[in-house]
This record gives sequence, C-alpha cells and structure tokens, in this order.
Amino acid sequence: MRILLHTCCAPCLIAPFESLGSKGYQVTAFFHNPNVMPYREFRARVAAFKEYTAANHIPAICDEVYSLEPTLRYLLERITDSRCRACYDMRLLKTAQTAVEKGYDSFTTTLLVSPYQNHKAICDAATAAADKFGVRFHYADWRPLFAKSHEEASSKKLYMQSYCGCIFSEEERFRPSLRKKKAKSRPKEEVCAC
Repeated sequence: MRILLHTCCAPCLIAPFESLGSKGYQVTAFFHNPNVMPYREFRARVAAFKEYTAANHIPAICDEVYSLEPTLRYLLERITDSRCRACYDMRLLKTAQTAVEKGYDSFTTTLLVSPYQNHKAICDAATAAADKFGVRFHYADWRPLFAKSHEEASSKKLYMQSYCGCIFSEEERFRPSLRKKKAKSRPKEEVCAC
C-alpha cells in the first residue's frame, strides 16, 4: 500500500517512517507547512527535511512555496475558533489532495508523533480531509515514539526547532503567561475516533 506521509519536520519523520516501513508500506514523505514562520525558520526546516530524506533514501515531495500572506489571512480568519485546528486543516487538506492527485492509497501525518499537538483535532482534520477528497486516512498513535525520534534526530545533528512553527506558538514560547493559558485550555483526555 502506498501512503503519503505529511511531514511537519525532519525529527518527527524518523519514527513514523520507520514504523510504516516495518509494516510494509511504501512511504513518501510530503513536506507542506506554509504555517512555519518566519521565513528563515521555514528554510531551516525545508533544508533539514531535504537533508534527512536524501541521506536516508526516503522518497520525498517538498513543497517549498512560502505563502506568508495567504497563510496569515487563513489563520487570522479562524482565530476565534481553533487556530491549531485551522492549521491542521490547511496542511492535511493539501496532503489528502496530493495523495489523490498522485495515486496514493492513503495518507497520514507525523503530527501524530508529538505529545505537544492536539491529537483529537489532528484526527478530526485528517478525517475531514479524507472525506473531502475520497482517500483513506491512516491513523496511528506514534506519541510513544516521540522521544526515540528526537533522540535519533539529535544524534544525527538534525535541525530541531523549539516551537510548532506558527507565529502564535513562537510568541507562546517566550511568554510564559500564554503558555500556561494554552495548557489550561487543552482537554485532559484526548480521544480519537479515527
């Protein structure tokens, strides 16, 4: 089965790629992250993705289009809802569309490896994208592999970022009051029905 693996960053690619490969999937890593700001951060993540996939002979598609203005408009229009969900929607809709256009059987995302992301919102966004484009979403809870993935990235000296990518999370990283507010608003138990 051919699967398109949306990849948020090179460190988060490691464990999901190994997990899927060990189960016999033919995996292509897909970098599409217009949410990453500022431009230098975007370029650093693109470079790490390309370096890691090339060094490990991983089939890859890298969307290097940096679309700051449309991305900000998209996220700001949805800021009263869930900006994280809007960001997941934006990236996973494009992943599902690309999976269909390029003939993949299914898609998934490395976002599912991070304990810092909203797992249920990712599943909801992926399921909606799968329904819209008529392609299967492959669910896996890779959070137990997060530490292993990042330890390996560190040992390989891959670029490792310190925030999810959007300008809002970059601000939260430096303003403890915002970090605490976000932590309190997250549900204690995230249940995914994927």
